[in-house]
Amino acid sequence: MSFLTSRRHISRLSDPDLIVLAISMEESRAYNLRTAASKLRDLPADVLDHLMTRAEQSDARRRELLDHYRAHFGDVLPQIKGTPIRGLSNLVTPNAAKLNDSDDLYALLVDMEQSALDIYHRATSQVKDTQTRSHFGDYSARASQDLETAHRFQREHSTEPLDTKAERQFILTWVQPGLAGLMDGSVSTLAPIFATAFATQDTWTTFLVGLAASIGAGISMGFTEAASDDGTISGRGSPIKRGLAAGVMTNVGGLGHALPYLIPDFWTATSVAILVVFIELWAIAWIQNKYMKTPFWRAALQVVVGGALVFAAGVIIGNG
Repeated sequence: MSFLTSRRHISRLSDPDLIVLAISMEESRAYNLRTAASKLRDLPADVLDHLMTRAEQSDARRRELLDHYRAHFGDVLPQIKGTPIRGLSNLVTPNAAKLNDSDDLYALLVDMEQSALDIYHRATSQVKDTQTRSHFGDYSARASQDLETAHRFQREHSTEPLDTKAERQFILTWVQPGLAGLMDGSVSTLAPIFATAFATQDTWTTFLVGLAASIGAGISMGFTEAASDDGTISGRGSPIKRGLAAGVMTNVGGLGHALPYLIPDFWTATSVAILVVFIELWAIAWIQNKYMKTPFWRAALQVVVGGALVFAAGVIIGNG
């Protein structure tokens, strides 16, 4: 699968790509649900029952999807663990092994069900095979119900202080979509901007390409985020706010290394642009560490290596 070697947007995934993504998600969810049930044994009975029932349902979906994949695409299933996919709002990778208490569990449930709803909702609208569409449509409807249940558990059983809940809402409404936009704008525009720069060595042309790429990506990302979820079931907040956060930060991420090309001297402009890219990538790693609790070294490695590869691609293409 070509998407396994690049950071692609979910809208560009093929039918088999989407099935593999769904299989991986269901495997992860079943593991996390069982881990949570075994680690937090003092949970209310209805919550424990829900965890085990959902784990069994995830196993059943995984088997159904595997059978469907095998019948249509063969026996070789590519590995996608850790493969980043753009266009999905939930950037937190659920990990039940890190649970400390029941409040962490209820937040984990919301994260997992929101992730499932995002994937199945998007996949249902773009998959071409009718049988696959039927499966994904059923799973999407079920994910909506499960997300509502997760929010109910959080409301009824959570002991989380109000200020912590407000912080979580801030992250869901502003930080997550904003971070997705900043990552998309900072990384996706590197190749066209630096390819143009080294191909033409014309700072004004490079600036115009960067401006167009940044604005176009910002508009696309903003509308995608706003249209993906109205926030009613998920509790992620206003789609307008989320779309604004994603769109503006995508634009900012791209303009950061386009604006230096307003400097007439090519090498001066390029040096400043490279410095800005370095600052952008480290800012992304810092935000992931602060708000998403991603270990700083891992976040830095992901964004720096990814950004360096895209930057190198742009330079190589530009010098070709």
